[in-house]
Amino acid sequence: MNDKSFTFQTLHPDTIMDALFEQGIRVDSGLTPLNSYENRVYQFQDEDRQRFVVKFYRPQRWSAEQIQEEHQFALDLVNDEIPVAAPIQFDNQTLLTHKGFFYAVFPSLGGRQFESDNIDQMEWVARYLGRIHQTGRKKTFNARPAIGIQEYLTEPRQVFETATLIPKALKANFLKATDALINAVAMHWDGQAETLRLHGDCHAGNILWRDGPLFVDLDDARMGPAVQDLWMLLNGDKAEQRMQLETIIEAYEEFSPFNSDEIALIEPLRAMRFVYYLAWLIRRWDDPAFPKNFPWLTGEDYWRSQTTTFIEQVKVLNEPPLQLTPMY
Repeated sequence: MNDKSFTFQTLHPDTIMDALFEQGIRVDSGLTPLNSYENRVYQFQDEDRQRFVVKFYRPQRWSAEQIQEEHQFALDLVNDEIPVAAPIQFDNQTLLTHKGFFYAVFPSLGGRQFESDNIDQMEWVARYLGRIHQTGRKKTFNARPAIGIQEYLTEPRQVFETATLIPKALKANFLKATDALINAVAMHWDGQAETLRLHGDCHAGNILWRDGPLFVDLDDARMGPAVQDLWMLLNGDKAEQRMQLETIIEAYEEFSPFNSDEIALIEPLRAMRFVYYLAWLIRRWDDPAFPKNFPWLTGEDYWRSQTTTFIEQVKVLNEPPLQLTPMY
């Protein structure tokens, strides 16, 4: 997936309008860009005053087969009455093409932001994650990858090695901290955990609230351990996280079993996300949207802070994982 040099400069409003018109949709409101850096996502209203969202996928990131697996997972979830944003079918197809772009159309499903510090909402989300994983276990992804060290650590390390964004004076220390973090994760990651189809990026920004949770953006769906969809709900200090995790697991297990051994994967998964995210920013730097929205990436203070973050995460990995309160 070598997409480093791609930008969306050729995706003009007329191109988007033409693509929608091909599917019988006449845009009546103009196109409102939504917050998405990886892909290009726009909300609009048609001539019948129905609201939709159109998503143009970044070329060369996912293959047609991989996107279709994402779409099928969303449709499977809707079929199991789980509130998720799923693509609309046109002539039995959800994945559409126009001028070399893959795109899909979704209903616009409004809602307010999920409150990550609201324990009642967290409990409700956890129940639905249990149901999502019920559905996720029924099939496997064959084209989409699984969460693992190669994609999340080894390949990003190669990106750092050649990155010109990292100041030369700081690069050696940053790479040393990266290597220490990779080694620490490897000691805790044996790749033996049960894997299933996951949302993959289930943070608060991908959960809306409308008389209950609504899950959006399955773009990072992949195979992985169940805890991947749980740990990003945690926030606060260790005591708060322990209480939240107990609440989450209790609610989750109303619909799906949870292997408590996976709790030990939370900090390795967090470390992998740190490294993968940073490499993602570097890979996307040629896209004009990234320098505009992440200007601090060129500053020395940022890279010093990332080095510190990696060093501190190694310390966390060397500590005992979160422990649930024993049940008597």
